Amino acid sequence: MLFQLSEEQLMIQQAARDFAQNELKPGVIERDEHQKFPAEQVKKLGELGFLGMMVSEKYSGSGMDALSYVLVMEELSKVDASASVVVSVNNSLVCYGLEAFGSEFQKEKYLKPLASGEKIGAFCLSEPEAGSDATSQQTTAEDKGDYYLLNGTKNWITNGSTASTYLVIAQTNKALKHKGINAFIVEKGTEGFTVGPKENKLGIRGSDTHSLMFNDVKVPKENRIGEDGFGFKFAMKTLEGGRIGIAAQALGIAAGAYELALSYAKQRKSFGKPISEHQAIAFKLADMATSIEAARMLVYKAAWLKDQGQSYTLAGSMAKLYASKVAMDVTVEAVQIHGGYGFVKEYHVERLMRDAKITQIYEGTSEIQKMVISREIIR
Repeated sequence: MLFQLSEEQLMIQQAARDFAQNELKPGVIERDEHQKFPAEQVKKLGELGFLGMMVSEKYSGSGMDALSYVLVMEELSKVDASASVVVSVNNSLVCYGLEAFGSEFQKEKYLKPLASGEKIGAFCLSEPEAGSDATSQQTTAEDKGDYYLLNGTKNWITNGSTASTYLVIAQTNKALKHKGINAFIVEKGTEGFTVGPKENKLGIRGSDTHSLMFNDVKVPKENRIGEDGFGFKFAMKTLEGGRIGIAAQALGIAAGAYELALSYAKQRKSFGKPISEHQAIAFKLADMATSIEAARMLVYKAAWLKDQGQSYTLAGSMAKLYASKVAMDVTVEAVQIHGGYGFVKEYHVERLMRDAKITQIYEGTSEIQKMVISREIIR
């Protein structure tokens, strides 16, 4: 077992750390307060090559490995999960799906500008009545010969109004159930495609989350991804990689809160000594550090398996399940260690606690991860 990062990985990690501290941290509280999308910061992330990290250079990507990707996600998420979720969706769900399963035409037209950061994408699976049960797609795509007619609503879509390219999952043949589902590329501005109001959320408030409405939207046949009926499998395969990204986000949120709590505990004094020297606080810090390191090993292993071309279904679900729990536990303790200051926005930890919760929900709830894990271990 080799636990040492390569020189290139260390450089990528440091670049992400510097960006988080210098570019994301200033203004992060204001963006959270006003639900402001980090447009300028996302543009710079694209220029750094962080929006198409695992895409081959042939398609304007950075050609990096999955481990480098989770290192970047971890560092960005320590400071601003609203920015890191853009990196996660664009890399794990949109770019990966197009490169792995898209046609050459789709890669040339859509993947290249997404991987270069010129444009960003959105992954549209969830619906008002179809969250964890992705087989219950009510959005329909009627085959009209040389095009499909798309009708329906998608909910909780990250990058909802800022994306240019949308991967939309829809039902073409209800009689075939999940085998009648397809995946389509829909461009922003297509007639009949409208974006609903921005969601007012508990956490990741800078993230651009909207409902999307499709009313007789014409989608060319050439924009269907894969063979007819491939859509459900496309969504599941894509989400497997997405779980690793969100696990890394949860890890970063936990690590960021822990670093703030550790620093504060060393400075804050009570009863004549730093609170870090009181056993009650020292033991909290010990538990936090241990659980974060355990989560880190699960996340890194899942990324490593993906890089080796091995199955990462089980590892990815374990990483997301555990890291998201650690994110919640650690952020709550970080607020507790800060005491009254932890309840105040300027100390960051209350925002990290709010941001942590979503990691147990999106890209497969913790309950869904337990279903995946139990199915894999029983099999």
